[in-house]
Amino acid sequence: MKPLTEQEIRTAFVNCSKGEAKRLSVPRDLAERSWDDLDYLGWRDPQAPDRAYVVAELGDGLKGITLRCPGTTVGQLRRSMCSMCVTTHTGGVSLMVAPKAGKAGQQGNSVGAYICSDLACSLYVRGKRDAGVGGRLHESLTLEEKIQRTVANLAAFIAKVTA
Repeated sequence: MKPLTEQEIRTAFVNCSKGEAKRLSVPRDLAERSWDDLDYLGWRDPQAPDRAYVVAELGDGLKGITLRCPGTTVGQLRRSMCSMCVTTHTGGVSLMVAPKAGKAGQQGNSVGAYICSDLACSLYVRGKRDAGVGGRLHESLTLEEKIQRTVANLAAFIAKVTA
């Protein structure tokens, strides 16, 4: 992924108002990010732990989506699989819900997916972050194929948000 500026990130959002995009908390460490290892930029809002954001470069340009997710829940230690990168975690996957773009979102319609709670799918796929014992299942896919699958899964989710 190419490095993004704060302005590019704010103008990419498709499922919130321009005012909301202006007010959302953008990561302060953009210059230090390892952009070559990222397929998308994902982060949790430090001021609002139930909010998360994803910005991805897709065929038709940058798309950003806002997500709602549960805060950390005590006692939730079952193993779950991320629907984006197919990494399994014990307590590290959350149901993240995105309001649909446009009129459908204004009417309260949303779509959801189970995603790594820290939004670090790109790093798990590349082996740069460890999900613990059994976190990555043995697959015959190449690294490039795993990356393509993750990007395709994210693109499909964003397409549901913008449909």
